[in-house]
Amino acid sequence: MERCVEKMEERVVPKNHKLVVNNRKTSLVTGVLDVLSFDLNEVLLETEQGMLMVKGNGLHVNRLSLEKGEVDLSGTIDSVAYSEIHSAKKQGENLLTKLFR
Repeated sequence: MERCVEKMEERVVPKNHKLVVNNRKTSLVTGVLDVLSFDLNEVLLETEQGMLMVKGNGLHVNRLSLEKGEVDLSGTIDSVAYSEIHSAKKQGENLLTKLFR
């Protein structure tokens, strides 16, 4: 009697992701997988819910814990934008090309 062995697909369950902005000056982001780039005017994060771009003035990454998936930002936040794009490293395409499609 032959046994039929089924392969079980791994189900990726997204972790919680939260973005908290206080008075446009400080923010806490959870569910962060990676910090792709940051400078005084822009921070680009890979989160559980896609790419997150935070734009503003005088932006600083005060605390980063990739183990906990948390980032604390400070500075004046002008805009926050999400993209459905997931890790550019995994898909092998230029990140800027993906962002501006």
